[in-house]
Amino acid sequence: MADLDSPHIANNVPQRHHGKGHRARLRERLLHGGGDTLLDHELIEYLLALAIPRRDTKPLAKDLLDNFGGLSALLTADGESIKKIEGMGETSTAAIKIVQAAALRLISEPVRQKPVLTSWQALLDYLRADMAHLVYERVRVLHLNSKNHLIRDELVSQGSIDQAAIYTREVIKRALELGSAAIILVHNHPSGDSAPSRQDIKITKDICDAGRRLGIAVHDHIIIGKDGHTSFRSQGLI
Repeated sequence: MADLDSPHIANNVPQRHHGKGHRARLRERLLHGGGDTLLDHELIEYLLALAIPRRDTKPLAKDLLDNFGGLSALLTADGESIKKIEGMGETSTAAIKIVQAAALRLISEPVRQKPVLTSWQALLDYLRADMAHLVYERVRVLHLNSKNHLIRDELVSQGSIDQAAIYTREVIKRALELGSAAIILVHNHPSGDSAPSRQDIKITKDICDAGRRLGIAVHDHIIIGKDGHTSFRSQGLI
C-alpha cells in the first residue's frame, strides 16, 4: 500500500501537480510580500508541499479547509482527525501541527513573561487559539504567584464532546502544592456557545469558597467557545 505522504494516491496513480515554477512563485510572494499575499489554501498548500514535495498539494489543502471549516479550525484540530482526511499521513499531519505549536508558543510569550492581569488580552488570544475549535471539553487551571506571574498552566481534565470532570478538592490541593496565590479556571464548550451552565456556576462557587478559606484567590473562570469567551468576573459571577 502506498504511503499517503508519497506523491501517489492509494490506487498508485500519480497525481498531476503545478511543478517547481508554481511553488517558486508562492515562495517568492511569501518572502517578498509576506503571508498576507497568500490565500488560506495557498498557505496550507505550500506547507504541505514541504512535507510532500512531489505531489500537487493544492487539492488536498482545499479539502482540508473544507472539511474543518477554515484555517483556524484546521490548525487546532487534533492530529487523529486530520489523518482521517484522504491523502494525509504522519508527515503531513505533523507539518500542520507544528504550525499550531509554534503559533501557540509565540502568542503565549507575553503571558509567560508578564503579570497575567496586565496581559489579559494576550491570555485570551492564547486560550482562544488553543481551545476554541476543540471537539472535546478541556479544563485547565492557571496557577499564579503573589505577583500574578504564571507559574504553571495545567491540564486538569479532558473529556467527551460535552463533559470533562473538575473536582474542587483536587484543584485546591494542587494549588497548595504549587504555592499558588491565585488561580484562573479555564474550560471550553465544544458546542461553540461560551455561556456558562448551572453546573459551571456551581463548581466555580465551590472552588471560590474553598480557596477563600485557604487564602487562594480565584481571579476568574473563563469559558472559551467559537463565539468568543465568557469571563465570570466580568459577568459578576465571581
